[in-house]
Parts: sequence; structure tokens; C-alpha cells
Amino acid sequence: MAKRIVSTEHAPAAIGAYSQAVVIDSGRLVFCSGQIAIDPATGKLLNGTVREQTERILVNLREVLDAADSSLDRVVKITVFLTDMDNFEEFNQAYAGFFTTDPPARATVEVSRLPKGAAIEMDAIAYI
Repeated sequence: MAKRIVSTEHAPAAIGAYSQAVVIDSGRLVFCSGQIAIDPATGKLLNGTVREQTERILVNLREVLDAADSSLDRVVKITVFLTDMDNFEEFNQAYAGFFTTDPPARATVEVSRLPKGAAIEMDAIAYI
């Protein structure tokens, strides 16, 4: 099995030892690293509401998927990490706007902390 590293300047650069995404299985699956609400133009975390952070993350994921020749409508699984499950409804409303039909499978968990003090992080698996 071969892998291809995906990188785009239209989404935040990796802030650690990881790739934005990796394509495997003869180029049929892409595994996107976790995204927090970093503005790729400034490299700074968006200190907005959970709704605003969710929207920024999904725009970032869309850019990474585009660089991997995929898209949000091809996502099969997303994992969501929230620092406060009381924000679930606000997150869910913003998320639903990006997946209006046939949404992907999803797991949502509460965590104690995320990089740079983010309130939410998401990763994704999609097909190409």
C-alpha cells in the first residue's frame, strides 16, 4: 500500500509532526488530520463562538479535501472533539449547514483541552 501526503496553503499548516492529510488504498481514501479554527491567512486561532469555530474548521477541511481531490460530500466519517459538551447544540447547528443530505457517520466526545485553547477540533475520512 502506498501513501501520498496532501498539503495546501489554503488551510492551516501543520503545527506539529503530522500531515494535513494522507491518501491511501491506491488513492481511494483520504485521512484528514484534526483541524482547529485556525485562519490559514494569519495562522491564528479564531477566538469566536463555537458556531464560528465549527464553520472555520469545516472550511479548512473542505480545502484539505479539495487538495486531495475529494470534497465534503465524500466524507464518510468525522470525529468531533469538544471541550464542553454544553456547546453540542451550537456546534451541531453549524455542522448541519455543511451536511444537508446524507451526512457522514460521526462521533463526538468531550475532551479536557485542545491545542491553542480551541473549543473544538474535527478530523475526517473521505473517499476520492
